[in-house]
Amino acid sequence: MSQQHSLPPAAAATVTVFASPTSWIESDAVAQCRQVAALDGMMHVAAMPDLHPGKGAPIGAAMASTVLYPFLVGSDIGCGIAVFPIKLKRAIPEKLAARFPDLDRALDPEQDADDPAWTVVKGDIPASHVEGLGTVGRGNHFVELARIGSVFEPEHANRLGLATGDLVLIVHSGSRGLGERILRAHTEVHGAAPAPDPDAYLAMHDDAVRWGSLNRRLLAARVAHALGAEPTEPIVDQCHNLVEVRDGIYLHRKGAAPGDGRDVLIAGTRGTPSYLVAGHAGPDANHSVAHGAGRKMSRADALRRGKAKHTVEELRRTPMGSLVVCGDRQLLFEEAPSAYKRIEQVVDDLVHHDLATPVATTIPLVTYKTADQRDHREHRRKRGRS
Repeated sequence: MSQQHSLPPAAAATVTVFASPTSWIESDAVAQCRQVAALDGMMHVAAMPDLHPGKGAPIGAAMASTVLYPFLVGSDIGCGIAVFPIKLKRAIPEKLAARFPDLDRALDPEQDADDPAWTVVKGDIPASHVEGLGTVGRGNHFVELARIGSVFEPEHANRLGLATGDLVLIVHSGSRGLGERILRAHTEVHGAAPAPDPDAYLAMHDDAVRWGSLNRRLLAARVAHALGAEPTEPIVDQCHNLVEVRDGIYLHRKGAAPGDGRDVLIAGTRGTPSYLVAGHAGPDANHSVAHGAGRKMSRADALRRGKAKHTVEELRRTPMGSLVVCGDRQLLFEEAPSAYKRIEQVVDDLVHHDLATPVATTIPLVTYKTADQRDHREHRRKRGRS
């Protein structure tokens, strides 16, 4: 039987963790929720079933306050997940993995002016920030070619133009250095204190949110062209690191996606399905849903345990038969599927608490983390022989 864990009335703000007794929630993450609840102006903290500790603030939480706290959003303002339909004649992971472009190399507006990916850019680049354009970043960011697996809500999936077997690109990335620059400018002067001028912060914040969305489009376009397909518009694009102003209240989301009538892709791991869900979360959940499986191990623990349990080659091919493009061996271990919670449990908890309805699953075929130069060299050799 599922339950909500609420803190005692002594807390400065109400805190609810939307998880079941079988869900593993780290005590440090709950302690961070308590710390946030004690901040001036805090009203309610809604923690999702993917809750885990972050740097100074919990990840997987939506926090409503009369005061705007930049550190509750963090440095990757605008980070989110977008889903793009893609048409390919054949989807053979081994062949397609080598064709992924180097998404660690940024697109330069002048030197790469003839790159076809630029066609998805409409208007000016937010904040005129050109550094890092078209790059995916590290950590848990990724670009994934996947196919639609189980469809639970055919009518809803049909409205999105999706059916079992269709291919999609899933892009998880943020504002790269722009969000970090914005947070640093605040913390160097004010630390973890509130924004002295909320409107000024929000103006920069909104630029970073738009930049992150644009970057996801650029990433999808780069991959689509490299795989011989045409770029498409996203059918889902939800940010999960941002501040939303609702009825004069600042709703901070740190690893929590807007769940008030919007479609959200909740990311699994490299070796598990992800879930496309229809969010319908209310005020108790701060109108939010989970954004992913959520870490159950620190990166240090995942690296130590992973090296004792897996080889690099085992992590490059998942039990589902999908391939992982990642030239960084340490990142392979840090981001191993075993480092994360079970995505099925996270989604079950959302369903039990009536926060979301699953629409369909996506099954990974190729997941790009960071460039693997071996793949690029092999692809160039094969092209040279053809």
